[in-house]
Amino acid sequence: MAADQHPRKEILEKAILGYLENNNDISNLEQFAEQLAAENKSEINHNDIDSAIKSLRGFGYIETHDIRKESWVLTEEGKGYAAAGSPEVQVFLAIPAEGITQVALKKKLDESVFQRGFGRAANNEWVEISKKLITRKVQHVDDKVRELLMKIHANEAVDQAEIEALKKRELIQKQTQKGYSPVKKGPNYAPVRKKFVTDLTRESLQNGDWKELEFKEFNLNAQGMPSKFGALHPLLKVRKQVKDIFIQMGYEEMATNNYIESSFWNFDALFQPQQHPARDSHDTFFLRTPSTTKELPEDYVERVKRVHESGGYESRGYGCNWKREEAEKNLLRTHTTAVSSRILYLLAKEAQQPPFAPKKYFSIDRVFRNESVDRTHLAEFHQIEGWICDRGLTLGNLMGVLEDFFKRLGMSKLKFKPAYNPYTEPSMEIFGYHKGFRKWVEIGNSGMFRPEMLRPMGFPEDVEVIAWGLSLERPAMILYEIDNIREMFGHQVDLGFIKRNPICRLGLSHNIE
Repeated sequence: MAADQHPRKEILEKAILGYLENNNDISNLEQFAEQLAAENKSEINHNDIDSAIKSLRGFGYIETHDIRKESWVLTEEGKGYAAAGSPEVQVFLAIPAEGITQVALKKKLDESVFQRGFGRAANNEWVEISKKLITRKVQHVDDKVRELLMKIHANEAVDQAEIEALKKRELIQKQTQKGYSPVKKGPNYAPVRKKFVTDLTRESLQNGDWKELEFKEFNLNAQGMPSKFGALHPLLKVRKQVKDIFIQMGYEEMATNNYIESSFWNFDALFQPQQHPARDSHDTFFLRTPSTTKELPEDYVERVKRVHESGGYESRGYGCNWKREEAEKNLLRTHTTAVSSRILYLLAKEAQQPPFAPKKYFSIDRVFRNESVDRTHLAEFHQIEGWICDRGLTLGNLMGVLEDFFKRLGMSKLKFKPAYNPYTEPSMEIFGYHKGFRKWVEIGNSGMFRPEMLRPMGFPEDVEVIAWGLSLERPAMILYEIDNIREMFGHQVDLGFIKRNPICRLGLSHNIE
């Protein structure tokens, strides 16, 4: 707003300059403003004073310095105790000489007073608690807490130890007051403030007023208006980084656009038993409509059924009664390995026609688990998956590929721990050392796909598949130092957090080795 739209500010500016014409300084600006407000019968608040001082000081009319004064003031709870007494004393005074039951005592007092005061009164050994009655152990107590609160309210000196005790109970809080040193004449002082203009208008040129005008100087150091621009989510940045790494390593990306999958491709094709706990409705989102699928390759389904029930390929299987209706159930995919099983089935057909060509694939997309949501778990999250299909692959190849991948991601210290997966053997959990947490954290899972999974697809016996998977959210949380997954993905995301993040990150290994 222009100056003429702030009459109280103009009145204060005029009064300050007029007073300094015949006086050396204004020692107490707040008191000066109060007297001026009384004379003009108008209110002048602290914002008016602050605005006038900044304006006059900025143009060099006056000289003054900001002064900040810190003091302790009572919180709302503290004010209540200063008036009515501390909660422990209120509890003590509510106990009659003959004693009282705890239920009756609760009824006599405010609930918050009872909760805050009963335990303190007992710890101070003011009261005696028996099974039936609560009685006084002493006849009189001093309310030292109330006395301290009254002293602070009156700006009297209080020991630091007592300040800390009241602060811990949240009865006092620190207040910062802003003031100014004595106001004096500045280098550009004048009894009347000149009006500077910022624009040369048509009227000024026509009537010749421009010759008398004084223009406001340009502030070449002033910042312009912040430009509006889009921002990338940190999760998308890490996803792009991971995708680039896979492309650099020569992988092809799998199409993962089908969130709905059948139990056959999600579980059965991966040699996961139909009695596995993960297939229960507590861990999986099953669909009502359409509830089942009929589009399954019959010859392959028969081979999968056989290996589940009676084994094969040097396996005993699960010895179970495999049910077609269970495999036909539709669900929201619990992992992108369901996509891998489809791709591997098609690849196995190609492998039967020589020459065999090794393949490397990856995917990054959403999966769904019926889990309780907390700071480290979501019912919907992203899975990163990669696998290599070739002859003669070993566990050593898998560890080498993983070390190369994570090193490119910024994680150079890895550990491998034996684990169990229904569709990989051997299996390994992957751990990376987090320097910020000063401990090893799990960052992925891996293994070699079992023969019971690969051979029914039609792969030759000398063809192996090494694979691994990890969450996209966990590396992103580590890289961006986020300790609650709901702040990064889901309905609780802060859009300001997204805008504040840099375009790119330098030094990716500052937290993880």
